[in-house]
Amino acid sequence: MRIIGIIAEYNPMHLGHIYQIKKIKEQIPESIIIVITNSCFTERGEISIINKWDKTNICLNNNIDIVVELPFAFATQSADIFAKGALEILNKLNIDTLAFGSESNNLAKLEQIVDTQLNNPIYDKKVKTYLKQGINYPTAMSKALNDLLGYTITEPNDLLGISYIKEIKKNNYLITPFLIKRIGNYHEKEIKNNIISASLIRTLFINDKNITQFIPSNTLNHLYKNISNETYFPYLKYKIISTKDLSIYQTVEEGIENRIKKAIHHSNSWQELVENIKTKRYTYNKVNRMLLHILTSFTKEEAQNITIDYIRILGFNQTGKNYLNKIKKNIDVPYITSYKKNTSQLLDIEQRITSIYYLPINPTETINEYKKKPIIKNILSTNNLDTHLKSELTNK
Repeated sequence: MRIIGIIAEYNPMHLGHIYQIKKIKEQIPESIIIVITNSCFTERGEISIINKWDKTNICLNNNIDIVVELPFAFATQSADIFAKGALEILNKLNIDTLAFGSESNNLAKLEQIVDTQLNNPIYDKKVKTYLKQGINYPTAMSKALNDLLGYTITEPNDLLGISYIKEIKKNNYLITPFLIKRIGNYHEKEIKNNIISASLIRTLFINDKNITQFIPSNTLNHLYKNISNETYFPYLKYKIISTKDLSIYQTVEEGIENRIKKAIHHSNSWQELVENIKTKRYTYNKVNRMLLHILTSFTKEEAQNITIDYIRILGFNQTGKNYLNKIKKNIDVPYITSYKKNTSQLLDIEQRITSIYYLPINPTETINEYKKKPIIKNILSTNNLDTHLKSELTNK
């Protein structure tokens, strides 16, 4: 029995994700699949348009055996920190395989890049040289790799894959990467088939277009129609204006706080604020994360002190339950099935973040978070994919 880990945001889950699960079950039929997912906000500093519980339900209806939460403190940071938190938790759950989508589908190439980043001192020197020229880190990294290897990686899934492989190698985790060729492109603007990116799905959804053919059944009913970063802009504006020193917040680098303070007074939306802050040195994603950390009061002090001292289980089926019971005595941190005050700094941060997330949605949900327990699903079949998707995926 193989234990497969998937790191996902599912914002929302779509046919590309279903295709990935199908491929895992085809190639590794005797397997348990564990998904670790963020809850309220994403790695790119965006708002999740579906809450963690509805997301978990959809996962369990589509051949996922266990769903666990990736804490905000890791889920909304750069790819390397994102990967660090996710893989530490998955390793504690004893996965032996990490499945992820890849544009290149070339494991040897990704491993060569990781080996260069970890073992070639010239790489670090080149990155620092490019950073001194005022360009952002992803571009500096890309240029350094091109100098040393003659090629670069720019696609988002491959970039995340590099961070995953790097984390596995750094910690000597006994985890094997399992690549699945990605269909479609994160940056796509047009519909070419029924597998399109979550980004395009969100754009279509915001513009009142029909997206049911791109997502699992019943997903549409759980998506928040009028929620985006813009919804939180009034809260962010108040926070920026009322905070004396923005540099205390995670990812707010020295000097940029003055630029933010100045820009907020002539910005009328989240996107306009990002445009007014952004420079060649700061990517859109980095600015979005920065603003999100200000919004949620996530400080540098908190970020420095976080340790994974629990695993929060969001849901499981019977297979997942049996597996969790089997390994729990060998895990060095407890399972958490609900919020408990003052038991963990990481969990206290999560409670605060969840409260902020629900402010414009339904503040009473914050109270309900204390009461909710993991979702338990019965297994209807060993291939319990949504029936309306099976025919569409057959020839993919």
